[in-house]
Amino acid sequence: MTSVPTDYDSARAALTRLIPLAMGDTGQARRVANFLMAWWNGPELGHFEIADMFGLDIDVANDITSVIGFLGQNDRGAVYIDGLGFAEEMQDVIALGRPSASAPQT
Repeated sequence: MTSVPTDYDSARAALTRLIPLAMGDTGQARRVANFLMAWWNGPELGHFEIADMFGLDIDVANDITSVIGFLGQNDRGAVYIDGLGFAEEMQDVIALGRPSASAPQT
């Protein structure tokens, strides 16, 4: 069994790989985007199906596992992706993945 690091630095490193992938146009990219958006705001942007992990390359699945592990071990309460320094990048992911959610309301 592979050990997946779940510390702060590993989670940030995983996000630096996941975010650009989430902005692509593949099934894997959509799955990663769904994971990030569910973390950001699941009720409005949709949820992440655990079975979607089956459609990911192992390195990508390990990156998601690293982030989830970090979140599960955090004893300071809720941590969101913007709190890890990725607010602007997350807005880009939302704009691509859920354009209606990022559009200004009129």
